[in-house]
Amino acid sequence: MIIKAVQHETVRLYYNEETLHIAIESNGNRWQWDEMYQPYFNIGEQTIYFKDAGCIQHFNWKTGVGEGFRTKFSNFVVKGIESPLAFETVVWIEYATQNIYFELIPIEEAHELMGNFYWPGHMAFKEDSSKWYTVINMLQGLMIPNNWPHQVDKLVFDGQMCSSAAYMPWFGQIKEHEGYIAIVCTPWDAGYQVNHPEGSDFCHIGVRWLPSMGKLTYKRSMKLTFLENCDYNDLCKVYRQYAKEQGLLVTLKEKAAKNPLVNKFIGSAIVHTGIKTHVSPDSAYYDQEHPEKNDEVVPFAVRQKQMEKLKEAGLEKVYLHLDGWGEPGYDNQHPDYLPACIEAGGWAGMKALSDKMKALNYMFAIHDQYRDYYFDAATYDRAFALQNPDGSHIEFCRWAGGWQTYICASQAPLYLKRNFTELFRHGIQLEGTYLDVFTCNELDECTHPWHTMTRKECMAYRKSCFDYLVAHDILPSSEEVIDWAVPSIVTAHYGPYAFMLWPNEKPKGIPVPLFNLVYHDCVVLPWLMKEDTPQGDYMLYALLNGGAAYLDAEKEGGALKHEIERYQQVAALQEKIAQCEMIKHEFLDENYRIQKAVYSDGTEITIDLDKGTYTIQ
Repeated sequence: MIIKAVQHETVRLYYNEETLHIAIESNGNRWQWDEMYQPYFNIGEQTIYFKDAGCIQHFNWKTGVGEGFRTKFSNFVVKGIESPLAFETVVWIEYATQNIYFELIPIEEAHELMGNFYWPGHMAFKEDSSKWYTVINMLQGLMIPNNWPHQVDKLVFDGQMCSSAAYMPWFGQIKEHEGYIAIVCTPWDAGYQVNHPEGSDFCHIGVRWLPSMGKLTYKRSMKLTFLENCDYNDLCKVYRQYAKEQGLLVTLKEKAAKNPLVNKFIGSAIVHTGIKTHVSPDSAYYDQEHPEKNDEVVPFAVRQKQMEKLKEAGLEKVYLHLDGWGEPGYDNQHPDYLPACIEAGGWAGMKALSDKMKALNYMFAIHDQYRDYYFDAATYDRAFALQNPDGSHIEFCRWAGGWQTYICASQAPLYLKRNFTELFRHGIQLEGTYLDVFTCNELDECTHPWHTMTRKECMAYRKSCFDYLVAHDILPSSEEVIDWAVPSIVTAHYGPYAFMLWPNEKPKGIPVPLFNLVYHDCVVLPWLMKEDTPQGDYMLYALLNGGAAYLDAEKEGGALKHEIERYQQVAALQEKIAQCEMIKHEFLDENYRIQKAVYSDGTEITIDLDKGTYTIQ
């Protein structure tokens, strides 16, 4: 057994050339890969371990910025035939920061379509303790103590980075008060997996590298930063600094300097409603027992009267998000969504609503969608659908519009421009637009020769749609919050805790506001306002997180008055701290029901979910 080591200041890196395992000592605290882990990758259904390479060569690695170890793997046998595949791993300490970098570098690609690479390994993280925990960025954030009673393994979008599985591309682990943060520096073709069996005393988490266009293609990189006397707040602040260095941290103050609508939006009541519903008979949402519920139209004039009623009730700030405004109906026939719904009043009715919103000094926003590609769209052309590396296409039928595939994101900016040119031509004055799923669903890749697209290019195409709206003084938003989009978007549908989406499932962990600890002063997040839930009054979460509030404009009389009173409590605080950094979050009891958040202006919010109370200092 040959174990090599390098050291810089307080960090020492060990490499076992026989097992390919890594161990790290930082400030006297030892971290090492789980002894059962073996690095591997997939080609088709075949699993191939790094150790199975016919040729493994080890080298020292030293440059002007750091040192460590390089290993080259080649001469693999795939389905009985030697493959040209060759790649290298480099693990090294950066002198300036004492960070540990893990780099996976292609040397020669295989003839076959590659699968995932599972390297570097997961830490041996075993201790029956709530003080040993893992944090992941699924939705707003989750903390998984080692003694958490429930199983944690299945993640939304299978843990793919740049989706709602990872609002930010990092994870971390804390044992007592020592910890590390693993930042995936090349997140576009990456994912992670968590393994915490029910009743176990460990939690394993590791990164995996997805193929790009069926190949490894380019160098993949992840870095570990080790901390002393830390908790999840400290990990978030390490990533906040990283986000600054990457140009991702653009604050609301900076955005407001370019567009004063940002300040107009802060403190608004978020009214989410619609115009036309049409559910296709082959949709999963089609109501067989009550077919009359599958088609509904609410005139633009009705929504206009609701806005006038809110003004009469004393609301000075309202942001109207309008679904189903196009003739096909909500989630139908995208990207061919025009004209404005004829039965609801057509272009004239929509313009009247738009004009009234301006007269009321309210904000008018619409839902739009440039990923779902419906077979019955007027300009549907299979040649512009996403094509998988094996030449196949995704086809499914779930949403209201029925059978669909996905359109290549390279086409999204073109269709967006086409549709908005028509909206502008009809005098529709918009101050906000929601581009559905762009910051929720995973990034796509496409191999059609007319519009070949990597996942990283998909991200750029989606962002260019947001930037088109910014250029036309429209506040862009999307379904959830992904940090690659933070420089462009101002808001989102929400950035919820996991239990808000899956209230009836066993919780995967303890909700923590990881995203807000990094980006609170960059994005305005609306919060649902449900009152009587097992998890407590959702308004308390809105207050704790200094966010915006939804308001149900369909209610009447005392119910509407109650809605407004609750919104006003949230808005008063939001106006004060929306542009402040969330400095710290903490739990004040063992059951995680009393929580406190501290903001950069000194404001402290404490909530008690059992008593349904809050205090603001």
